[in-house]
Amino acid sequence: MITSITYITYISISICITIFVSRTLSKNGQVYLNDGFNGDRELAKSVNHMLVVGFYLLNIGFVLLRMQTNKPIINIESMIVYLSSSVGLVLLVLGAFHFLNMLVIHKFRESGMKKVTQVNQAKTFID
Repeated sequence: MITSITYITYISISICITIFVSRTLSKNGQVYLNDGFNGDRELAKSVNHMLVVGFYLLNIGFVLLRMQTNKPIINIESMIVYLSSSVGLVLLVLGAFHFLNMLVIHKFRESGMKKVTQVNQAKTFID
């Protein structure tokens, strides 16, 4: 019985954290994507949504695959140890995906800024 409660608690905590991180990244990353796509808000919103879906798939998949334990959960102490190590690993993975997500957004923005610079240089050359 305690093993089932532990697994349900683990899944609940991990999915709540994943949703919180995803919403935070999506909301705050939208500004960078808008800028990176030269103000094309529709394209930026679409890319942002795809990043969110990918983030959910990777993280929830990882959470579910990581759920199994080889050690029996027989008391509150073993439950706490399992939850802290499992949720801790989920947090590390979420942090890693956060930095990967930021790198992707930065690359989009950098690419968009280069295009704007090239267009401005071409216009200056023509004038």
